[in-house]
Amino acid sequence: MQSMKQTLVTFLLILATALTVNLPTHAAERFKPFVLAWRGNADFAAKVEEVRASLEAAKFQVVADVAPYPEQAYVDDLRILVFTSPELKRMAARSEHGGFAAAERVAITRSGNDIQVSYVNPVYMAYAYRLKSDLADVAAKLDKALGRVETFGSKKGLTKRKLRKYHYTFGMEYFNDPYRLAEYASYTDAIKQVEKNLKTNEVGVRQVYRIDIPGKEETIIGVTRHGEGKKGEKYDDHWIMDNVDFGEVHTTAYLPYEIMITGNKVIGLNMRFRMAVYHPDLKMMGKNSFMNIMPSPGAVRDAMTIAVGGNL
Repeated sequence: MQSMKQTLVTFLLILATALTVNLPTHAAERFKPFVLAWRGNADFAAKVEEVRASLEAAKFQVVADVAPYPEQAYVDDLRILVFTSPELKRMAARSEHGGFAAAERVAITRSGNDIQVSYVNPVYMAYAYRLKSDLADVAAKLDKALGRVETFGSKKGLTKRKLRKYHYTFGMEYFNDPYRLAEYASYTDAIKQVEKNLKTNEVGVRQVYRIDIPGKEETIIGVTRHGEGKKGEKYDDHWIMDNVDFGEVHTTAYLPYEIMITGNKVIGLNMRFRMAVYHPDLKMMGKNSFMNIMPSPGAVRDAMTIAVGGNL
């Protein structure tokens, strides 16, 4: 009897081992922040117009053509087309602060003898901004319209679970820890005052597009930033990107930054979240690290606060 029991136990152990070995393992899928759509030699201006035409043919609405750096030399080296669609706006409207995902960005960047066309990965953005959709349909349309060579911006990528609760490290902000920039009497008053101040402020923060989110009091305004604080703290787009965009394939589509008017409040994603989520492999210290731009999140907050008429 004992022998039979031992034989049965042995058989069950062998069976369990075999089943375990042969069970398929499903590692969580990982995502990267940017998509390289095309890379090669071409006339720069013609490539910009080709990308614009491809977006419009795919029923995307181009809301801005941005040369993010003011130096004339960069106008023919770097352009960013900001675009949206009814689907992007509809999905943005379904979640708190989802409007930050209403604006997609494609960058046309000259790098040496090459031109790179790259855009923000919609699926990555959907998870990072906690949407109730993965924007897979938007991603498929962009793949067809612009192409897909590879995703980039992180060596290993991040899982959906990691992105939905992303923060860089202990003490760093999450998606739901935005800058609180200003508050007005109403949504209508906020729109009026913010757009007025963005035309006249002395801190070099300027409006480049506006997207209204349907069905709710929410508006996204894209801005460029050129300047520095009174103590030399840099919030300039060009300076910041020179410190973080050092890879072979450029992360130019990180720009431009967004301000959100939600009800009577004006907010913006904290740079310590936004920079980190689009550059998750940046080191904390050393060359091309967060340490190099350490004063910038505070400077960005202050400059945007002043720019929208808020109080420091």
